[in-house]
Amino acid sequence: MARDVPEAPVGSSPGDRPDAAGRSAADPAGAGQPPGAAETPPAVAAAEGPQALPKPGKPRKLLYVTLPGCWGALIAGCLSFTPSLLPRGGIVQGLVCGITATIGYGLGVLAAWIWRAFADRDPRRPRGWAWRAFFISAAVLVVVSFGLGQYWQYEIRKLMGVTDYNIWLVVASPFVAAATFCLILLIGRGVRGLYRWVAQLLNRWIGRRAAHAVGWTLVAGLTYLVVTGLLLQGFVNVMNSAYSLRDTKTAEGVQQPTTSLRSGGPGSVVPWDTLGWQGRNFIGKGPSAGDIEKFTGHPAMEPIRVYAGLASASDAESRAALAVQDLKRAGGFERKDLLVVTTTGSGWVDPALVDTFEYLSGGDSATVAIQYSYLPSWISYLVDQSKAREAGRALFDAVYGAWSQLPPGQRPRLFIAGESLGSFGGEAAFSGEYSLSNLTAGALFAGPPNFNTLFREFSDHRDPGSPEVQPVYQDGRIVRFANDPTTGMPPAGQPWEGSRVLYMMHPSDPIVWWSPHLIFSEPDWISEPPGKDVLKGMFWMPFVTFWQVTADLPFATGVPGGHGHTYTSEYVDGWNAVMRPAGITSQDLATLRDIIATEG
Repeated sequence: MARDVPEAPVGSSPGDRPDAAGRSAADPAGAGQPPGAAETPPAVAAAEGPQALPKPGKPRKLLYVTLPGCWGALIAGCLSFTPSLLPRGGIVQGLVCGITATIGYGLGVLAAWIWRAFADRDPRRPRGWAWRAFFISAAVLVVVSFGLGQYWQYEIRKLMGVTDYNIWLVVASPFVAAATFCLILLIGRGVRGLYRWVAQLLNRWIGRRAAHAVGWTLVAGLTYLVVTGLLLQGFVNVMNSAYSLRDTKTAEGVQQPTTSLRSGGPGSVVPWDTLGWQGRNFIGKGPSAGDIEKFTGHPAMEPIRVYAGLASASDAESRAALAVQDLKRAGGFERKDLLVVTTTGSGWVDPALVDTFEYLSGGDSATVAIQYSYLPSWISYLVDQSKAREAGRALFDAVYGAWSQLPPGQRPRLFIAGESLGSFGGEAAFSGEYSLSNLTAGALFAGPPNFNTLFREFSDHRDPGSPEVQPVYQDGRIVRFANDPTTGMPPAGQPWEGSRVLYMMHPSDPIVWWSPHLIFSEPDWISEPPGKDVLKGMFWMPFVTFWQVTADLPFATGVPGGHGHTYTSEYVDGWNAVMRPAGITSQDLATLRDIIATEG
């Protein structure tokens, strides 16, 4: 294990500084060995030259730092100002800088330890000029990197049309970075201190090497259990309790439907009070027949919406069966178009996705969805992936089972869709492109997470020469990708017959591009020419890029539509390509884009 041994603790007392003879005035034998280390014999100390190691048993300063670690922290911290996918506020930049600097500090200490191991020598106190050189370099590098960082942030905001800028938060970012760095350093040293205490305790009964090995194993296991069991699971449990309470409430302005065409309405087999917060939002909103008539200029039908919440049935399969039962009751299988939607997180259905589908179908449509979690999407993204997969497969299988029993000439066109984690669940019922094509009339997935099985298969096996940011798979025969559906869905000029599957993904969407592989591997989407809303100056760095994109995740929807993880009017051209409705003109599409953007 690499030990974080001080080579020049900042703030050390005058008595610890080496005198002209190269020895410490406070400790001629050479101070500064780690607590519990054996004292160095005077003859050996004299032969080794200048040393500045603390006396045996002398307590260390809790926030001492070493020169190699400080150089690592400085370089990594400055690199954290380089651009990522989304604009960063001052607080976020401070957190990114602090975390990255801590990683750099650890790498600097590790590099010094490895070098000393090959050089076969103990730690030595740096000469006086070494710290002066560091502080002068730090002053210059921090000012330059901070200024460049603000310029890059300005360029990213300009690309996305973001006008929010809080100068005071930017000023606060260095203080946030320092606090974050110190906090993580203290936690790390607390864990190391616990390891040393356990090792010393065990050393009373077993050998020194065994005590260190067992001590490290025990502390590492305890840390893992605390982080995953106590902290992470405790956090999830608290959030689950909080959001389950909200699930019993109804948003302002949402009313129980008076039509039998909606779950929770007259005759529905799904009680209104079991739909949950997001389910009631989905059922209680959406375009009316009058809204659709105003858009199309023709008589329209009232769309059917069916939903089953967590309180509606005990498990995903039961909720899916209940939703299909309510869909039959409402006449959903008698409509022209039938849409199966896999929700995200707490049961949210993207209004723009379903509203657009209903407008383009002239209201002659039915949409069905079920809830699988209380947690919001960003937490479900981490802990509820299996539930999303289970819900997506259960709902589609239940709908397809009922749909396939109808006479072929009386079946509605069956579509599937999902946004973000919903696309992950939506893919679960299919094995590949032909499965999607054979079982559906089309599919639309927006903002697919990087771990989506089919999305990764299509992207990783894309045609040679096509970029990862907008790949072409098998000449676009079934599956296509679009950064901006208004500008086309490559490959241009190639036939796209039969069922169409479309993935919409913004080049600046961190949900699409985040992956643990960013830690050690440069992805193609960075090495290749960037997308239209990604700064050309973005480049990959080990560790740093991973934390930058990770920091983008919580703010992925905090940017205007058409960027990040915000998908609104793109659904108009996306659904138009997948559904191919008759009689829709380019002017109609422009009008509908305005409607969806306004409603969103």
